[in-house]
Amino acid sequence: MVSAVASQGLTLAQQEVLFVGGKGGVGKTTTASALALRLAERGERCLLVSTDPAHSLGDLFGREIGDEERQLAPNLWGLELDPEAQVDRHLGTVQTTMRELVKPEMYPEIERQMSLTRLSPGAVEAAMLEAMSELMIQGSERYDRVIFDTAPTGHTLRLLSLPEIMAAWTDGLLRHRDRSESWNRAIRRLGPRPGVGDDLSFLDAPQEPEEDDRASRVREVLLERRRKFYQARRMLLDSERCGFILVLIPEKLPILESRKALESLEAFEVPVLGLVVNRVLPDMDLGAFLEQRRAQEAAYLAQIESLFRRWSRIYIPLLPRDVEGPEALREIGSLLLP
Repeated sequence: MVSAVASQGLTLAQQEVLFVGGKGGVGKTTTASALALRLAERGERCLLVSTDPAHSLGDLFGREIGDEERQLAPNLWGLELDPEAQVDRHLGTVQTTMRELVKPEMYPEIERQMSLTRLSPGAVEAAMLEAMSELMIQGSERYDRVIFDTAPTGHTLRLLSLPEIMAAWTDGLLRHRDRSESWNRAIRRLGPRPGVGDDLSFLDAPQEPEEDDRASRVREVLLERRRKFYQARRMLLDSERCGFILVLIPEKLPILESRKALESLEAFEVPVLGLVVNRVLPDMDLGAFLEQRRAQEAAYLAQIESLFRRWSRIYIPLLPRDVEGPEALREIGSLLLP
């Protein structure tokens, strides 16, 4: 059994959704997987979700996972969200909805617009956000914990900010739609109507049911998306339901990025449960070369203690072998949750 340096373990309540994030290559997937397996073996139903385009969950568990939920162990299921597949699914849903709301002669234009949208900046982030929002809301109804192995920190923070941006966009689109419909109704009433002789009869004329029904369906689609994003946003900010775990290693760049990430998470008011300091050199004779590395590491560990003293910190030692398979994950999981 390995030992952690001054490690106290994570303190988890009953948060339904956990995000494990950090700079690329610091061990986020290993940490998320070890935590999920530990919780599953304690009897909790867990869904482990990878949102990183460079998926490695399957490598850790020694099996294919893919874009469908697959059981990895008793009480543990895994899912790898494919960004490209999410974009295709998202735009396919939008295209199907739009085809129901416009006349057939507009179908080619819808297909052209969807092709352009797929290549537009932010398309992948928007599609991933919608998938993550659905998993946060629906997954928490089916599982005790939904644990996200997120993409590198910068990507994750953009995803965290998108609900507000997209909700504002939806509100603006609805206001634009309302103004447009108001003008359209006025223009239709002012125009000539067969069989109508009184110049003021348009005031009593009924609205066209097809147009009203179409407008109502457009509004409902937009409102449903807005409700979804707001619900996910509320959950994200609720410390009793959600928490963020930041992973880093004792090196300069991960420390700097972690500091910026914590500042951003605090600015968004996202609850942070603690930090996992990964790959700490073990307390043993390492030879002249690695002793120099240890001296440098000691300075970085002192910096971590100083910069992040307000948060819980768990120290995971560097293992003499690659981490893969349930046994290695259990070893790390016992340090995360003693």
